[in-house]
Parts: sequence; structure tokens; C-alpha cells
Amino acid sequence: METKKCQVLVIGAGPGGYVAAIRAGQLGLKTIIVEGEKAGGTCLIRGCIPSKALIHAAHRFHDLAKHAAKEGHMGISIPGPAELNMADLVGWKENIVTRLNKGVEHLLKNAGAELINGWAEFQDAKTVKIGEGKDAIIVQAEHVILANGSVPIELPFMPYDEHVISSREALSLETLPKHVAIVGGGYIGLELGITFRMLGSEVTVVEAMDSVLPIFDKEIRRPLEISIKKQKIKTHLGVFAKGAEPTKDGRIQLNFIDKNEKDEKKMQNVVVDKVLVTVGRKPNSASLAPTGVALDERGFVKVNERCETNMKGVYAIGDVCDSGEMLAHVASFQGEMVAEIIAGKKRAYDPVAVPAIVFTEPEIVSVGLSPEEAEAAGHPVIVGKFPLGANGRALTQEAEKSAGFIRICAREDDHRILGIQGVGTHISELVGEWTLALEMGALLEDVAGTIHAHPTMTEMTHEGVLATLGHAIHTA
Repeated sequence: METKKCQVLVIGAGPGGYVAAIRAGQLGLKTIIVEGEKAGGTCLIRGCIPSKALIHAAHRFHDLAKHAAKEGHMGISIPGPAELNMADLVGWKENIVTRLNKGVEHLLKNAGAELINGWAEFQDAKTVKIGEGKDAIIVQAEHVILANGSVPIELPFMPYDEHVISSREALSLETLPKHVAIVGGGYIGLELGITFRMLGSEVTVVEAMDSVLPIFDKEIRRPLEISIKKQKIKTHLGVFAKGAEPTKDGRIQLNFIDKNEKDEKKMQNVVVDKVLVTVGRKPNSASLAPTGVALDERGFVKVNERCETNMKGVYAIGDVCDSGEMLAHVASFQGEMVAEIIAGKKRAYDPVAVPAIVFTEPEIVSVGLSPEEAEAAGHPVIVGKFPLGANGRALTQEAEKSAGFIRICAREDDHRILGIQGVGTHISELVGEWTLALEMGALLEDVAGTIHAHPTMTEMTHEGVLATLGHAIHTA
């Protein structure tokens, strides 16, 4: 049995783990990273990247359908309807995933970090065993970074099987289902639900809350809700899923009931080909018992502002820890930070703004406080908005059809920007400037005095700020 020693041991090669390992290697620390599947983790292999690939393909297919219509579109017509080969689409998506996976492996190697493929079994907080028998490897480390990530939540009364699937299986379907039921109207469910709808599936959403995407305010949600209706996606709000049962014709029946209904005779149902369960994710912390790290009641690893656990020299980052949102960019930020802390640098996780993006059609983006949140926090608030329909670049990309807009929220007294939200086609590409503005404590005048290139959608940020100041140029 081989024994390896290192200064830094990273568990999990997702967006948090591989960034931590690369940075640790750059800093001259002897680093080993262990991954049970492919380097890249959930985001790259079975989450963010493959889902965005399918979303892009769905948009292309949907656009081709417009061109194939009798009257054509944009003066472009196609003689016949576009055809979808789902297996080829999945193969194209897998090619992207493979390229990125190999890229991560190359970056790790270049940084001097050693990647070991296999499942790490903790012997104690700083010792893991990988593999079995004479081929097993023991790794002992001075510092350990837990980057275990998260897994989809499985409903106990509706376990995963051939017909009841998680987002992971949904991204690898080689046959397009005729009808998909989505349990959970959050960002994962809606992103995939809209994708399937644009590819040609019938889609039904079942959500326990009284609205889809309840984490966003009504004004921001409204264009998406209108779009969902136009796309003929059926939504059942304020209902609880109660289970699923196979039908005689090889399909699956999803049962659900109004959350205030006591009489189960009033159960509703829908017969579909697949039930996609997207009710959230939970930390992948079940294997951490031998480490002695403290978990909260939900299973998240408890950490401080430096992502340190209760065990000296053991850190936790990303989805597995209780510090920050379950987002890939948060994990990457924390991974880089912890590597630098181990190397002796002074760092802490204390961001002013963490961007949140929903890649639906239209997209939704939020950074910082909404007007309601700002007022609740005691800020004197001024708000300005600017519509996509008044932006030339948005019009050339038909982005204005989503009835989207951006919204700026700032303090009335000193004009410090508190939050920016937006909804619309392609709106996610504006988020970098918004996040930077909040992180730097920008005033409305800072953005107003910055020349924004024309014609671009970034001009909307400039116009939105001018609107907040009371003198937008390109809208009444």
C-alpha cells in the first residue's frame, strides 16, 4: 500500500476544489487533489456547463423553427422543418464537457498539483485512503480542503428510477420525452423545463409556493411568468407532489394536491414520460464523520469567515459548507482564498455582492439588494429602470421581445448603488459590471460618468443609472 504525504489535500475537483488545488500549486505548496469522477465536478460535468449547452441548442432549434414557418423570419426561410436528434445533441454537449475536463486536468498538472482519481475514504481528519487492497493509496496531509460539493435532494416518497429523474439524468436523455413534469419551480427546474419546451416537449411545472422563482420579487419575475404562459408551459402553483406511479402504457403518473386541501379524494394528476425532481440540493457530507468536523442540522460543514472548520488545518468550501450561497463562483472564490490562507496570506470571505443568475428565457440576474430589501434594511431608496426595448443592440438581437428591463437601486442621500436586477434575453452578460460596481462601493455618478460602448447592451446600465438620477436620455 503506497503512502503519499503533502502539504495540501483537496477532496473534490469541482469548481471550488480544482481552483484551490491550482492556486495552492502556484504558491509552491505540495498539493494532491482527489476526485471520484471527472475533474470539473457537478458544475462542469453534470450541471452548469452541460445545461447551458442544451439551453443554447434549444434556442438555436427554436429559432430554426421560426425560419421554417410559412412566412419565414427576418427575411430568412428554410424549406422544411428542423429536425432534432437528441442523441447527437447530447454527444455535442459531451464533447464540450470533455474538452473542459481535459483543460482542468492540464491546468492542475501545470500548477504542479497531483490528481488522483478515486473515492477518498477518511481515516481521520487529515488522512484518506483511496482504493482497496494492495493498489490502495494512503494520503496524509498537513492541511485539508473539503470541496465535496452537493447532490440533488431525492424525495423519500418518490425515489429516482427510470421515470423519476434528477437534473443529472435530464442532461443525458438521448430521447426527447414527449411530456415532462417538473417538481419544483426554482431555477434548475425552470431552466431545464424551458429548454425541453423549446426542443419540443410538453412541460408541466408543479410548485409548492404560490409563484415560480419565489426568491425574486414580483416585478422581476413578471416577464418570465408571461413568457412561460406564452410558451404554453402549464404551471400548478401552491400544490404538493404526493408521489408517482407507473401506468400500464409504460409512462408515469405524477400525483399532486393543493397544499391547503385535506381531502385526498381531490388529488390531481398528470401522466408524463419523465418526472424531473428539482426541489434543491443538499451538502455531500455523509462521508465526513471520521474527520470530526462539525455539521449543522442540515448537514453543512460549519466554517468561519476563513472557511476554517472546528478541526485545525481543515477547511471547507463551496456547497458543502455553511458559508455563502450554493453557487459555482462562490466555491471558486473560496477555493482560491483558502489556498492563499494556507500559504500565509491574510484573506477572509466577506463579499459585498454575490451575483445570482437564472438562465431561463428570459434570463434573470440579481446583484445586491432589491428595493424592498433595501427599504427593509433602513436605506432611503431611489430606483431607476431602463427597458431592453429602448436599446438598439437589444433590438438587433430581438432581446426586447422578452419585455425585459434593468433596475437600479441606490441610496437617495449619497447615491451609493445598493443593488441591480435585470430580466431579459442575454441580460446575464451584464452582470460583471454590476457586481464590480457594488464591490467597489460605486456611486450612481461613477457609472454615469463612464463612457459605455455603442451599440452594446451595456449601455442599459448607463441609462438605468441616468434614470435613477432622473435624466435618462433614451427613454421618457
